[in-house]
Amino acid sequence: LLAVFKDSIRLPEAPMARTTNQSKQSKSKRTTGKRSPAKKSHRKGSDFNWNSKVRTVSTNPPKDLYTKDAKTIARAMATKKVSPKGLGSAIRMVQFYINRAGKNLSATRLRELEKAKHLLQEKRDHASRKRS
Repeated sequence: LLAVFKDSIRLPEAPMARTTNQSKQSKSKRTTGKRSPAKKSHRKGSDFNWNSKVRTVSTNPPKDLYTKDAKTIARAMATKKVSPKGLGSAIRMVQFYINRAGKNLSATRLRELEKAKHLLQEKRDHASRKRS
């Protein structure tokens, strides 16, 4: 019976003994603390941008809106045409733009966008206080 199945059965091979050189190399690799390339791509400052793949057609802010001053941005984002789901949606869009621009956003532009976001938050808080 064994002779019939001899060719189809694969037995595991015994592990080969390491040379002293190989064991030293593997030990030094373990102590360096380097991560595998798969983990490396998700670290801060990596080339992986999840938000570059996001596409939406639900809201359409006017072209070049984010290059204007904070009051103009806040006023335009607060309209039902741009943010049909309310001010929370407008705040999230501004924050998303900030996140997506990342390091390419100048400090003055970032400050202006943060001001616009703050104005929208104040407007939302004021509206919620009015209702209650």
